Parts: sequence; C-alpha cells; structure tokens
Amino acid sequence: MNILTFDIEDWFHILDNPSTKTISDWKNYETRIYSNMELIFDILARHNKKATFFCLGWMAETYPQVIKEIIDRGYEIGSHSHLHQLVFEQSKDRFAADLERSLKTLQDITGQKVKYFRAPGFSITESTKWAFEVLYNYEVEVDCSVFPASHAHGGFPNYERPIPSILKYNGCELKELPMNYISIFGKRVIFSGGGYFRLFPYFLIKSWTEKSNYVMSYLHPRDFDMNQPLIKELNLYRRFKSYVGLKSTQMKYDNWLNEFDFLDVGTAVNKIDWSIVPRVQL
Repeated sequence: MNILTFDIEDWFHILDNPSTKTISDWKNYETRIYSNMELIFDILARHNKKATFFCLGWMAETYPQVIKEIIDRGYEIGSHSHLHQLVFEQSKDRFAADLERSLKTLQDITGQKVKYFRAPGFSITESTKWAFEVLYNYEVEVDCSVFPASHAHGGFPNYERPIPSILKYNGCELKELPMNYISIFGKRVIFSGGGYFRLFPYFLIKSWTEKSNYVMSYLHPRDFDMNQPLIKELNLYRRFKSYVGLKSTQMKYDNWLNEFDFLDVGTAVNKIDWSIVPRVQL
C-alpha cells in the first residue's frame, strides 16, 4: 500500500531558521504557491492519481483559492497545523489553540470536516505525546505525524513497526499512518518524502519501494521548485537539506507515479482492516 500526500506550505516555511519562523518574517518573502500548486495538479492529472493535502491554516487564510481548488479537483484536505510551529516548542494549550484555528479555517473554506493531521516537521515526540490526546479531543480520526526513526525534530526512534497502527494514549485511541523506512545494516533509512526523496537517486527509491509493503509519501510544493530563491540566513546544513536535488524531483516523481500504484489517505483507511493492526500503547 502506497499513500500519496503533500504538505501545503510556501517555499519559505522552513523550520529551525529564525528568519522564517513567524508571520512577520513571512511577509518578507514573495509567494510561489500558485505556480507550484499548478505543477502538482498537472502531475496528478497526468498520472490520474488521488492525493491528500495537509494544509496550513495560515495558507487557507492567506490564499483561500488554493484550498478551494484542491477541493474542486476532488482531493482530500487535512490539517498541517495553523502556524507551522514545532509541537515540542509549544504547551499543550497552545498546540490545542493552533489546531482548533487550523481546523476551523479549513472547514469554513471547504465545508467539510477535517479528519486528518500531520505535525510540522513530524515534531510530535516522546515528550509531547499529549498531542495525540488533543487530536482525539478535536475529533481528528487519522494522524500521520509519527516518524519512527531519529529526526532533526525528534521522532519516535523506538516505534517498532512502520505500518498502520492504533495509538493508545491516556484512554484515547487514534489511527496512525506513520512514515515508513527501509532497514540497511540495522539503520532506519527514510526515502519517500521531502529532502530524503530529493537526495536519493531514483534507482534506490524504486528498489526500496518494491521491497516495502507500505509507503507513506510526502512532498511540499517547494520540493518541485528548482528556481526558488536562496534564503541566505540558512546555515550550510539547512541549505543542503532545503535545496539538494530540486532539479531532479519532478522527473523522479513522474517515474515513481508511473511505476507504482498510490492511494490517498481516505482510500487507504477504508482498505485497512483496523481490527488486526498493531495497538501501540504510548
């Protein structure tokens, strides 16, 4: 089972960088969302694929027509938070307020209940498991935030099985579609999204996809934008992560969609027998 998703934010929504952290900072950058979204829509139409779009509430407030076009084209909407802040830098109450604003904004525009969530930077960690309780309380049904390996923003390196699961926390249960990985000499290697997808050559992505029974993909509009400006304040590590492989993303993605079947989150959820998936007590 391969799942196709996008995180809808603009090219300057880069985490761990002071010059791109807040709304006041974002006003310093031009938007590139329209052309990048058209490119994504064209790719999906060309391959006749469905996908789920995890959208920032701020993007919905600022560019509501983008969200409307996603819905008009028959795609699903999920929340990617409102202000694209790392979960582990927030209190429980602040996270809840951000989630509530995001859900309301998206639902007001789409007229549809938002049932899916992905945290910015997969930043729900062992120390912020209370976030799953908040999601449950706001009637989110499916989370896609678990990163079962070490990550710059935390992750769950002890999460044993990178497959659909039921998370159990403080009396709450939540369906989880985590990131997947391939094991190489005991090391967990992520390959199916973002900078990881841009970094690896296609022959490895193809081989690892063939070996995987479950793949959760995620890309951002900026991952396809080879002409985006350079954010000069980024350190060398962040600059590499943000700009590596941009020229080859579209070609690799076209090949990937041509050679493998993909589902959106809703279709995948309906195909999974949730009575037999692992129950993970957090």
